[in-house]
Amino acid sequence: MRILHTMIRVGDLEQSIQFYTEVLGMRLLRRNDYPDGQFTLAFVGYGDESEQAVIELTYNWGEEKYDLGNGFGHIAIGVSDIYATCAEIKKRGGKVTREPGPMKHGSTVIAFVEDPDSYKLELIEGR
Repeated sequence: MRILHTMIRVGDLEQSIQFYTEVLGMRLLRRNDYPDGQFTLAFVGYGDESEQAVIELTYNWGEEKYDLGNGFGHIAIGVSDIYATCAEIKKRGGKVTREPGPMKHGSTVIAFVEDPDSYKLELIEGR
């Protein structure tokens, strides 16, 4: 068994695809419209779905905003140089909400980024 994907609902599919591909450097792997259900699914990731977990962006036609609730935490992404990664994310128009540095009560170097729908992505150096 393995994790296939994490699904998040988005209010503006084009803006979300742009963030994940242009700001975080993922690839749009596939996109399908479902007219009968009035939704679109777009899958983004760093590698092929047959080998890596990806993110499913679900756009329900006509829904522009969601209440994120307090149960969801974040999606974690491993990076080799967190400082350079955060600088590049800012350069590409992304929002770094926690600058790189050691995690509280630990030594792992982390940072947090926020996507256009306010979902949190944790960057972890050395993973």
